[in-house]
Amino acid sequence: MSTVAYIGLGSNLANPVEQVKQAFGALNALEHCQLVAQSSLYRSAPMGPQDQNDYINAVAELATDLAPLALLSALQSIENHHGRVRKGERWGPRTLDLDLLLYGDKSVDLPQLKVPHYGMKQRNFVLLPLQEIAPDLVLPDGESLSACVAAISSAGIEKLT
Repeated sequence: MSTVAYIGLGSNLANPVEQVKQAFGALNALEHCQLVAQSSLYRSAPMGPQDQNDYINAVAELATDLAPLALLSALQSIENHHGRVRKGERWGPRTLDLDLLLYGDKSVDLPQLKVPHYGMKQRNFVLLPLQEIAPDLVLPDGESLSACVAAISSAGIEKLT
């Protein structure tokens, strides 16, 4: 039985729009996964150091038969294929960032994976694209996505396509 997972996509290096578009294709090509929906692309200011390019962000909905850690490994493989270099710099520039935001209604608390994603409720570049493809979503803690969106600012984010 497939689980619905939501993946946050982001890029601010090496033609970010193309990076995110190619990542949608790579997600759809994953074994034991099917791309169900993809949001529009959004441009947002960087969260961390401000001396970097704006980000292109989106969210994908996947139906997956992969367990959470196997899905995380597959996402990291896609990142690596896109030239992702992990320097240990938090919120630094990157060719591609794929975050496992939600995995069904499950909570995962492992050293290498926390689901729901720890910062998603504070990030308009996650919540707005997620709302676009799953407007009636209820998070594992029982809070509605619409309530999360109502609680954040939409400043600094622009819907592109």
